[in-house]
Amino acid sequence: MNGKIMVTYRVLCSGDLNKELTLNELLSNEKIIKVIKSEFAKGFRNIAINSNDLDAKLKVETQKEVYTFEVEKDDFADILVLAEEDASARKLLKKECQRVELVDIQTLLP
Repeated sequence: MNGKIMVTYRVLCSGDLNKELTLNELLSNEKIIKVIKSEFAKGFRNIAINSNDLDAKLKVETQKEVYTFEVEKDDFADILVLAEEDASARKLLKKECQRVELVDIQTLLP
């Protein structure tokens, strides 16, 4: 196969936060409701906060920098290993940050 692949990845650490909440969980917290009311309905009384989609998801995660590199299409099967090697060459892998997550894989036009 001719051509190249652009690989995007990020380095994951053991202390990273990655939590998913539903809107229902968020709105059932009294502290959250109080903050929303004080920010968006200041001075009003008898305010109710509702949503049509209580199953909507909200993701709370550690913001990570993404890194990219190019490989030949022939190396597709080894992309994860090559991403780990790229992270190691850039000295991104440390004691608590040993894992690599592939974010995107794009084929480039020849």
